[in-house]
Amino acid sequence: MDYTASAPPFLIMFTFTRLYSDHRGESHFDDVQVNFAAVDYTEAAPPLNLSAITNATSARFMEAPAGWSSDWHTSSARTLFICLSGEWEVTVSDGESRRFAIGSVILVENTSGMGHLSRITSVDSSLAAMIQLS
Repeated sequence: MDYTASAPPFLIMFTFTRLYSDHRGESHFDDVQVNFAAVDYTEAAPPLNLSAITNATSARFMEAPAGWSSDWHTSSARTLFICLSGEWEVTVSDGESRRFAIGSVILVENTSGMGHLSRITSVDSSLAAMIQLS
């Protein structure tokens, strides 16, 4: 990758899923694109590609056993959910379902409304990182 000043301001992009509720309380999925820019992160190395900062208040890990499933529920807080192992299926109230495997990122913002269903679809349990955002 070229790290010279002639490089474009946004070098790469990353897309993740957003789960949100509309004004009627219906939950939906949306795809969010994050831009990265070359930043001089440390003097001891070439620039790194970084996104803008998102403030967080806490982080924790969650393990859910194979076969686990939920009833309709909302999130207790605006949370960045990162699947570290296993696979999840999430269904929103508009009827759409999506699967999230290792490395998937979901921004869960439906703290009110009809909520969503979640279930583990992998044969093994799932480990996830949950980062509560400000």
